[in-house]
Amino acid sequence: MNDFYQPRIKPYLNTKSLMPENQETPIQFLDGEIVDAPLFYRRNHFSYPPFTSSFYFLPIEGLVYTPKTFSLQEIYSMPSKTIKVVLECSGDKRELFQPKVFGEQWEKGAISQGIWKGVSLRTLLKSTGLLPTAKEIVFEGYDFGERPDSNQIFRFARSLPIEKALDPDTIIAYEYNDHPIPFKHGFPLRLIVPGWYAMASVKWIKKITVIDKEFNGPFQAVDYVYYPNKENDHGKFPVSTIHVNSTIQYPLNRQLLHTGLYQIKGIAWTGKGIITKVELSLDGGQTWNICQLPTKSEKYSWVPWYFKWKALKKGEYTIKSKATDSEGNVQLSEPFWNRKGYGYNAIDTIEVNVE
Repeated sequence: MNDFYQPRIKPYLNTKSLMPENQETPIQFLDGEIVDAPLFYRRNHFSYPPFTSSFYFLPIEGLVYTPKTFSLQEIYSMPSKTIKVVLECSGDKRELFQPKVFGEQWEKGAISQGIWKGVSLRTLLKSTGLLPTAKEIVFEGYDFGERPDSNQIFRFARSLPIEKALDPDTIIAYEYNDHPIPFKHGFPLRLIVPGWYAMASVKWIKKITVIDKEFNGPFQAVDYVYYPNKENDHGKFPVSTIHVNSTIQYPLNRQLLHTGLYQIKGIAWTGKGIITKVELSLDGGQTWNICQLPTKSEKYSWVPWYFKWKALKKGEYTIKSKATDSEGNVQLSEPFWNRKGYGYNAIDTIEVNVE
């Protein structure tokens, strides 16, 4: 009898770059709907910001009736909101684009999910009031540095239109999975914008400013913009809502399998509505099968899906997954190519060999 000791084996982040730190979640090896903080993907444009959080205050200024500066204690004492949210980098799956595009070559792990707790931004803005001319709200982070296209120093800053900022589910978060937000994910305060790609969820918030025009900072007007044409900027438009998408977690791409019964599994998510259907093809997209979903799907979070496969015939198989949401959005057969490689949501594809 062979009785080998099997030590506990755990997944680790997949490193893309160290300066700044960009690391992927090992999404293929995770179960459940909550990602522990150490395995939450990390996306940075600059080095981590140097500041002392014990003297932290959050000012709201600009086109408000009463500019205010909030202490952490004041924010903690306000009515809180807890929400499970998937955060996906808009560059998730960039490595899959054809023709190839420049930028961090994310595979399928620039996505994570957990439970965020904080104060609705709407609650804070009620304390200051908004002038009638207010159009956008700018969130500036403590992180700063040089961009590749400039030798100037910029802070990471982005804006939200008033309508999205006042959505009750847009929160200023201070906890992740019942613990203070880890420093690398935005401690002490991070904006969480459910349903939008994660560039909107600004980390290490330094200040909030209400303005009467479109914000044109480089992370709003240059980056995080869809450029459909390679040679010019015609037809450009901003990145915002997460596209309907799915990922096959098991089997792994190019995996060798024995004949037998397998449970194919994955996750599916969308920025609007909820996931209503996931289909799986075992023959490269010629025929489709309905996958098993939870009895109840939650807005803003991914859903796990499953399909039982009797792999009785040897050979190579091309497996595809396709998600549909309640707004009628369906994963694309081909990705919407854009110059900076944002919003990839083509049907997920892997290949396996049954031996």
